[in-house]
Amino acid sequence: MTIILDDSLIRDQLYPFAQIRHAADIRVGILTIREKWEKILGYAVSLDAKAYFNSVEESGRTEMPAIIAANTIPTKEWVTELLKGGNMDRLFSNNEGHRTISRPWEIFQHNDWALRKDFELICSGRTSQPISSTNTLINPEQIFMEVGAVVEHAILNATDGPIYIGKNATIMEGSMIRGPFALCEGAVVKMGAKIYGATTIGPFCVAAGEIKNSILFGYSNKAHDGYLGDSVLGEWCNLGAGTSNSNVKNTAGAVKAWNNATQDWEEVGLKCGLMMGDYSRSAINTSFNTGTVIGVSSHIFGQGFPPKFVPDFTWGDVPYAFEKALTDIQNWKQLKGATINETEQERLHEIYHKN
Repeated sequence: MTIILDDSLIRDQLYPFAQIRHAADIRVGILTIREKWEKILGYAVSLDAKAYFNSVEESGRTEMPAIIAANTIPTKEWVTELLKGGNMDRLFSNNEGHRTISRPWEIFQHNDWALRKDFELICSGRTSQPISSTNTLINPEQIFMEVGAVVEHAILNATDGPIYIGKNATIMEGSMIRGPFALCEGAVVKMGAKIYGATTIGPFCVAAGEIKNSILFGYSNKAHDGYLGDSVLGEWCNLGAGTSNSNVKNTAGAVKAWNNATQDWEEVGLKCGLMMGDYSRSAINTSFNTGTVIGVSSHIFGQGFPPKFVPDFTWGDVPYAFEKALTDIQNWKQLKGATINETEQERLHEIYHKN
């Protein structure tokens, strides 16, 4: 069966994380939503319904695909039932079999569940690489390390959830980590870090300081002391030294965050930290209020707390010149041996002129 993951109806609701990428490429748990589908199915899914139907029309095929909302987080058991033609109403009302993310803060709210499901999907039937005896391992049966990973003199506690250490990842000495936790390919946890579940450090990220129930998509840095809790960072973000966020109001009341689709504030629960879009950065010692939403390619600096909503392409408190933004993105990418490509530039151009 051909699966098409469609994000046309939910893209705006997932601002700022579905602006640069297709919603299926949002990371929650260890894998992105697309990667989960493809690992379960054993073949590639389509992200473009229009292109698929055009190709079917040209070829004369008559097969009907299954069009699934791209914010649907699958499990192996749930997809198996879907492919067998299970009752759709029952399937999509069964929250244990799958989850959906309809708001950006639901990414961290579902991360505990998604980490556990991905750990089963990736590690079941496989044997972990040996983990150095210099480490303290608690519940080691729930700790899995891929080829090329290096972990020395750390404390890994998988009592409350599994710990996954990806290919060529590094956990430096003195780090203390509680599961559920994932460190993806090529990522680094620096010395003395304190990381609580449910946290995902995406590919080629750098993590340090204190982190709790947060997701870094990929290539982003929280490389210094400071607190990040109940938060989501897109790709190519950078938090300056000492940056911290609040995740609970002093009143212990409901947190409100900006919903860009409705252009209004929305209650998100009792805990919510920082939602930061791709290519955005904060200066040293920046303090973010509870439930702050930062758009794409914004540079946060200045006196006092930043606003709780910062639009795309903001430089301090003024618009960020587009060519300057591209130059700065390219500079950051070069630090990790990458370069901005034409597709990224075109998408950034669309976002810039939309605002």
